[in-house]
Amino acid sequence: MTQPKVLISDKMDPRAAAIFRERGIDVDEKPGLSPDELRAIIGEYDGLAIRSATKVTLKLLEAAERLKVVGRAGIGVDNVDLPAATARGLVVMNTPFGNSITTAEHAIALMFALARQLPEADASTQAGKWEKNRFMGVELTGKTLGLIGAGNIGSIVASRALGLRMKVVAYDPFLTAERAVELGVEKVELDEMLARADFITLHTPLTDQTRGILSRENLARTKRGVRIINCARGGLIDEAALKEALDSGHVAGAALDVFETEPATASPLFGTPGFVSTPHLGASTNEAQVNVAIQVAEQMSDFLLLGGVTNAINMPSLSAEEAPRLKPYMALAEKLGRLVGQVLGEEVRAVAVEVEGAAAELNGKPITGAVLAGLMGTYSQTVNMVNAPFLAKERGLDVREVRHDREGDYHTLVRVTAGTAAGEQAVAGTLFGNRAPRLVEVFGVAVEAELAGDMLYIVNDDRPGFIGRLGSTLGDAGINIATFNLGRRAAGGEAVALVAVDSPVSAPVLAELHALPGVREVVPLRFDR
Repeated sequence: MTQPKVLISDKMDPRAAAIFRERGIDVDEKPGLSPDELRAIIGEYDGLAIRSATKVTLKLLEAAERLKVVGRAGIGVDNVDLPAATARGLVVMNTPFGNSITTAEHAIALMFALARQLPEADASTQAGKWEKNRFMGVELTGKTLGLIGAGNIGSIVASRALGLRMKVVAYDPFLTAERAVELGVEKVELDEMLARADFITLHTPLTDQTRGILSRENLARTKRGVRIINCARGGLIDEAALKEALDSGHVAGAALDVFETEPATASPLFGTPGFVSTPHLGASTNEAQVNVAIQVAEQMSDFLLLGGVTNAINMPSLSAEEAPRLKPYMALAEKLGRLVGQVLGEEVRAVAVEVEGAAAELNGKPITGAVLAGLMGTYSQTVNMVNAPFLAKERGLDVREVRHDREGDYHTLVRVTAGTAAGEQAVAGTLFGNRAPRLVEVFGVAVEAELAGDMLYIVNDDRPGFIGRLGSTLGDAGINIATFNLGRRAAGGEAVALVAVDSPVSAPVLAELHALPGVREVVPLRFDR
């Protein structure tokens, strides 16, 4: 196996490179490259480790022929063209926990700064003034903190705020009632949060749904005298509207660590009374820089060496510990998906992936991803588990997952049901010896077969002499039969044959097989050995 190669293209704690080398990965550290310089060399690498400076654009990805994974040492992936990376089958990872505490503490620090006007008081005092009566602050105790986003960072902010004896209300569509109770916060809708909060902190990614969430209209809905802190992403707040709200006194103070345009060397907010700013320092502590560097190196190493997927933005997680156990199931699932795709092709409108027995105890997302990779491989030569769901969505496929706790005729089973205009058709497989994928049912007919190499799927009338005629036709064409697997719905009815052959079957020979008496369908199949 060729040694994987990783490029670290942004300044990163040296422990990241050390971890790559310790794990047996070749690594180059080249921060500060221009886009053209990076594009000229990116084709040599399997992995790219970045922070915020490197821009992973479509143009860069077009030159990244070997690239398999992009690892962001930090949370935000605004500098990565995620749709383009996903379409090309690249895993994009971040490190959402490495700087969570650091960013949360920065938000709390800015909250104190606003409450007690610390930056202005510091500047005044160092200017030789003693304006004790000018700086009248407010206490945090008893005040209501409104969270926009109660994920990793937001939940830490909530914990710290509760320790300060604040009340916490949270707006987060993904926050469950049970999790809200666990955090000790009250889950509310956005309008209620805006009306009740004395302080508002934002802890949400920048998406189409969250862009401008504190718009002019929503700022007008806030309580007069509110103070606003944003250590998440620029673009969440309408900065021009915030300036007007500060000037009018409706917003008593605002502290931004992030801006819509960065570096923010100029802003209409600068110099506004009640405004505090820092240059995107949320993750800027020694501890956080070390943590995210270590985490991104460990995550990328696990992926490149073991197939583990942790904190991926664009595919389900698959831990390095899970990967070995799931590997045979994913191989089975991929073969089942490929069988469905090759036989039914464009007819497929929906896919249901069912697992039962031992398979139901596992992480089902990678199994579904493998089915889709096999299915979509019928239409694309560059499909994998990353871009398969993306391609399936593009084709309008409805994908469903079903888990059964029961154990049926087999100790473990994966069933793939394809919805077509003619109705549902299913294939199913199991593992022999917990490791060898084996087909056990094809479109309602019990057939045990190994799916490997070149094969033929044949549907015919169950009549005497068919097997002999089939063998003679292949033999006359110089095609050797490796294995022959048969099944039928009923004696004299429809029969199915899965025939493994040692070489591909040409179009003229396929035509001869179609012409055999009683043959209804012949489909050439190809599976990786």
